Amino acid sequence: MPAEPPAGPAGTNPAALLLPTARASGRTAEAATSGHPASGPPVPSGRSGRPGKAVALRPTAPGPGGADPGGTDPASRRLLLLLLSTATLVGSIAAAVRIGTADTGWGDLARALATRLGLDVEPLSPLVDSLIWDLRLPRVLMAALVGASLAVCGTVLQAVTRNALADPYLLGVSSGASTGAVAVVVLGIGASTLGVTGGALVGASLSFALLLVLLRRTGLDSVRIVLTGVVVGQLLTALTSLILMASADADTTRAVTHWLLGSMAPARWNTVVVCAVVTPLGLTAAWLCSSALDGLAFGTDTAASLGIGVRHTRMLLLVVTAALTAVAVATVGAIGFVGLIVPHGVRFLVGPLHRVLLPYAALAGAVFLVWTDALARIAFAPREVPVGVITALLGVPLFLLVLRRRGEL
Repeated sequence: MPAEPPAGPAGTNPAALLLPTARASGRTAEAATSGHPASGPPVPSGRSGRPGKAVALRPTAPGPGGADPGGTDPASRRLLLLLLSTATLVGSIAAAVRIGTADTGWGDLARALATRLGLDVEPLSPLVDSLIWDLRLPRVLMAALVGASLAVCGTVLQAVTRNALADPYLLGVSSGASTGAVAVVVLGIGASTLGVTGGALVGASLSFALLLVLLRRTGLDSVRIVLTGVVVGQLLTALTSLILMASADADTTRAVTHWLLGSMAPARWNTVVVCAVVTPLGLTAAWLCSSALDGLAFGTDTAASLGIGVRHTRMLLLVVTAALTAVAVATVGAIGFVGLIVPHGVRFLVGPLHRVLLPYAALAGAVFLVWTDALARIAFAPREVPVGVITALLGVPLFLLVLRRRGEL
């Protein structure tokens, strides 16, 4: 008998996940030769009880949580869910623009947008117009872009490293961005040319370069990626703390700490444009590698047996996730738990196939961070809480709930 491919997590056959057509054909062939199907619908039989003609089995995509869709068209269900998710994101962005210490209405938002489109409407007062267009709308759009980036990065790294606790900050990029920002703010290195965002971006790039140098002879093994990323992150975190303790005063330390916890307050249209360019490119690159991510989730041997260039694919995905994380952290600081809890929650709802999982993770991460940032603005108004604090407070119970629903707690 031909050897079966190695099984994945929980005894799952990777061929059954990656090649549903082959799985169905194999079961049909077995039913035709033996007269008794191994699984799936029974083979029709005649009056004599003998097995009749074998019928080709049509594979169906699992429904939410892996459940059978019950005869409905899986593509239609996914399209409907995608449209609902997109509408939820658009509605969340519009609602979040209205939320804040200063009250604004739906009409104010519509008039601000109509004015920018050149429509003939009565303009808002300069104060309200600036509040909506220059402060709130860039902030909410930045939250959506960063949330989508972090959720997709977490999804990709959990597959690449086969580690359920992997998140976008696993590679040490966040720590490098923090070191770069602190060097600009406290030491004044490149303050006139780079600014805080530029310094954070340079620090993130240098930390990722250091990671690649340390991994150059390891074959990019998943365990070594995790361990080396932790080492690089801890080194740069210690360096950041050393700079703060040695050179910063109390006010500077407070400002840097607020930035390190993550905040959408610095978001402006120029940084939104940068994220709006980088984020779709990164998400597209990750989605094009969705089949390779399915294979990598079952391990190196399984991925190689399916014809995936493991080293090159891992390198590409590490570069993509590092770029997305670097831009996100450089603009708004380090925001935890989004890239950890969102992939697990979405995976529970739509299943493990990455061509489906990645778009929904991006939408869910965007919605989650938009509402989290809105809560950070109003929870202790007029004082604003760093959004990273809110994501941690919400993320811990949500993560425990996901683990409990999956039977792992």
